[in-house]
Amino acid sequence: MLCKENISEKLLVIELSKGNEKAFKSLYDKYRPDIYAYSYSLLKSSANAKEIVQEVFLKVWLNRNTLNPDLSFKSFVFTIARNLSFNFLKKAACDKKLRDEIFIKPKDSYNPVENQILEAEYEQMRRMAIDRLSPKRKLIFTMSREEDKSYEEISSELHISLSTVKNHMSKSLDSLRTYLEINGNFTLLFIFFIGLGWS
Repeated sequence: MLCKENISEKLLVIELSKGNEKAFKSLYDKYRPDIYAYSYSLLKSSANAKEIVQEVFLKVWLNRNTLNPDLSFKSFVFTIARNLSFNFLKKAACDKKLRDEIFIKPKDSYNPVENQILEAEYEQMRRMAIDRLSPKRKLIFTMSREEDKSYEEISSELHISLSTVKNHMSKSLDSLRTYLEINGNFTLLFIFFIGLGWS
């Protein structure tokens, strides 16, 4: 049986889909604090977290006609927040200023133990992701990323075409990124992007 809260929220979503601004305000007031906290935990920036909140609810309002009241509104808005934060992190991986803002903590909050744990967690997840690659892709990835060999050198040593090496690397990176996205968290993914040299 659905609880009263779920029924009430469903009615709010129905009203929102009709363009009811009061229903929108009620849902905004209910989820804004949690979405802000979630975004802040990922982006480490109050300003950026507030921007994510605004973008989330802008998307909700613009797409109000397509809302399905039978689906979880909470899951819907948190998925939007997650995707927006993920896109922000990808952008930050290419922008030194944003990268420093997110990843470099103030000295008074620096925690070497926490950083060591994060590095160990990332390395463990990275190894697990690599071990899931096919033997051929694992070999090519290892030669490229751990032995620092060029694609041309790999092509010559393995007697395969350069395009084959590039194709295997592309698929390997996609596989690793997907594995970390599913099994890790945004911070680990962020480190992964930096590790690829997206600077």
